Amino acid sequence: MHLDLSELSQLAPIFRELFKGYHVSRRDPELYAQLSNFQDQYRTLFKALGFELVCDTRGFYYFVPDLATAAVNKTAQRLALFTFILVEHLADQGRDPVAVLDGGSLGRDELPSLLEKYRDLFIQAEVQTVEELEEKIMRRMTQLGFAGEENGIYRFLPPMHRFLDVCLSVQQDRDLAASLHSVLPLPAPVLIDDDSDEKLLETDDPLDLTDFEEDNEENALARAIAEEQETDA
Repeated sequence: MHLDLSELSQLAPIFRELFKGYHVSRRDPELYAQLSNFQDQYRTLFKALGFELVCDTRGFYYFVPDLATAAVNKTAQRLALFTFILVEHLADQGRDPVAVLDGGSLGRDELPSLLEKYRDLFIQAEVQTVEELEEKIMRRMTQLGFAGEENGIYRFLPPMHRFLDVCLSVQQDRDLAASLHSVLPLPAPVLIDDDSDEKLLETDDPLDLTDFEEDNEENALARAIAEEQETDA
């Protein structure tokens, strides 16, 4: 495919956001419209960088690493664990977890009771105070485009479906196991200890919040464009 770079007017900001793990959704109208209008062109260009551009039909874009076996980093584990906790917490309150996580909201004032109720699980994520819960989980969710925060209210965005889908899948497995009278336990997700033999590896996982230097992003983008132009020549 021949790429007309003049059409990709938002290339630099789109690449920068996706590269650091952000999920572009309709709350980012300019970037989202550009990706939607030139999806194939962006996918071709980003493939040269070793990333797969994914478009979820529920309205968001994100990068996944080229290597399917890349290990999940601790940030992703924390967010997944929090989603499992939240699904159970909302169900216990008689609230529909899907309705809340699909465009609904959670108040900051609900965090203390949530932490106390699931303290043992949060300790696995190295979260022991409300401040750590906001810093290590809620702020990361907003940074990566899974939620927005305004006036003490966290509103969940479409990318939350990445974690919600996993939770619902596990719940279906639990229901199936119960219907078959299975004794197979299906525990909540457990974080791997950094000092264990299964220590997490450094990866290019799109949920990693490792700080990338600006010149690394720009150099990578420049190399990909140059390679694509040489191919078309």
